[in-house]
Amino acid sequence: MNMHDQSGSAKLLRTARCASIAKHAGRRAFALAAALSLSACSALTTPSAPTAFMATGDLGTIIERADGSVTLINNTRNEIIGRVTGLGDLSHASIVYSRDERFAYVFGRDGGLTKVDIVNQRIDKRVMQSGNSIGGAISQDGKLIAVSNYTPGGVKVFDADTLALVTDIPARYVNDLGEEKQSKVVGLVDAPGQRFVFSLFDGNEIWEADFNQSPPAITRFKNIGKQPYDALISPDGRYYIAGLFGEDGLAMLDLWHPEKGVLRILPDYGKGEQKLPVYKMPHLEGWAVAGKHAFVPAVGQHEVLTFNMETWEATGKIPVHGQPVFVMSRPDGREIWVNFAFPNNDTIQVLDAETLQIKKTLKPGKAVLHMEFTPRGEHVWVSVRDDDKVKVYDTRTYEVLAELPAQKPSGIFFTHRAHQTGL
Repeated sequence: MNMHDQSGSAKLLRTARCASIAKHAGRRAFALAAALSLSACSALTTPSAPTAFMATGDLGTIIERADGSVTLINNTRNEIIGRVTGLGDLSHASIVYSRDERFAYVFGRDGGLTKVDIVNQRIDKRVMQSGNSIGGAISQDGKLIAVSNYTPGGVKVFDADTLALVTDIPARYVNDLGEEKQSKVVGLVDAPGQRFVFSLFDGNEIWEADFNQSPPAITRFKNIGKQPYDALISPDGRYYIAGLFGEDGLAMLDLWHPEKGVLRILPDYGKGEQKLPVYKMPHLEGWAVAGKHAFVPAVGQHEVLTFNMETWEATGKIPVHGQPVFVMSRPDGREIWVNFAFPNNDTIQVLDAETLQIKKTLKPGKAVLHMEFTPRGEHVWVSVRDDDKVKVYDTRTYEVLAELPAQKPSGIFFTHRAHQTGL
C-alpha cells in the first residue's frame, strides 16, 4: 500500500469515527432535549393547588338544607363523590360556580358566603357578610361575587378569589312620606357588560350596577310596580323581568335600551280576580323559554301561562296538577317540566312545548323541591326532600335510573351553569 492509499484510509477512518460520535452525541442531545421538554410541559400543565386531577364538567352540588351541607355528585356516573359540611343555614340556599368550574359559591340564608373547593372537597373560604341573605350572582368575567341581602338591605360585592369586600351598596330609597328607608333586595342577576341587576322589594325599584368603573355606576329605575319579589334575566341577557307581589303584572327592563325605562307587561299576570291562597310564590328563575315562547308559573292558580317574547302578549293557559313552582325547559326546548307547591308537591308533569299538552305525569315522592337537567338534557335530577333522596330520570323513557341518599335535599346545581348568564 503506498503512502497515498494509507492517507486516504486514515481520512476515511477519521470520518467514520466522527460520524459515529456525532450520531451518538445527537442521540444524547435529543434525549436530553426531550426530557427537558417533557419536564417543561409537565410544569406548565400540572395544577399547583389541587391534590389530584379531576375534570369538573360533569360535577355538581346538592343542597342539604337540614344540616348545612352540600353533597358533591358526578352526573355522568350518577353517583355521590363527596360531602362538605359546616355551611350554616341553607334553608333557601343557592349556588353559582367559578368559570373554571372548580369552586362553588354557596349563598346561605343566614348571611354566610362560602367558597367550596369541589375538587378537593373542602371549604376554601367563608365569610358572614350579613344577617339575612337571599341568593347571589357571579360577574361576567368571573372575578366578582355579589350577594343580595334582606338584613341589612342591599348588595355586597366580593373578590371571587379572596372573598374580600369590594363594594357595599345599601338599598336606600325614599318612601311616600319622604322618609329614607333601606329595602330588602331580591332578584339579583349578572348581566352582560360586567353588570349586576336587582330589585328593591320595599322600595319598588330596579337598580343596575355597572362595574366597568370603580365605584360602580348605579342607575335607578323607580316606581316599577309594588313589591317586586323575584326576577329573571332572559337567556341572552337582554331582558330583566321582575314579578310583583303587591299587584298583577310584570316589570321589564330592556338592558339593550335601558334609556327606555321599565315597561309593564302581562297586566293580568298574578292572582287575578279570583284570589286563591298562595302556598308558595313561584320562582321566576325557573321560567322556561322554548323558541319565541315563554312558559311561566301562574301565581296561586293551577296553570302554566304562555306568552310571546317578541310581542309580550299572553298566548295561552295550560291547566296543570297544582300551583306551579318551577317551570323548566329541557335544554333542547322540546319539553317543559313542572313541579308544584304543597299539597300537590309529590308530582311532576311534563308538557309538550309544541302541542301544549301534558304528555307525562310522574310521582317522584314527598316534597319535590327542585329539578336540574344534565347539560344536553338526557337526564334530569329531582330532589325529593321528605323522602331524603334524589332521583335521576331518563328524559326519553321517564324511567328512574338512580336513587341517591341526601339529607332533606333542595336545590341541585350542575357546573355547566358556570357558562350561562343569570345562573
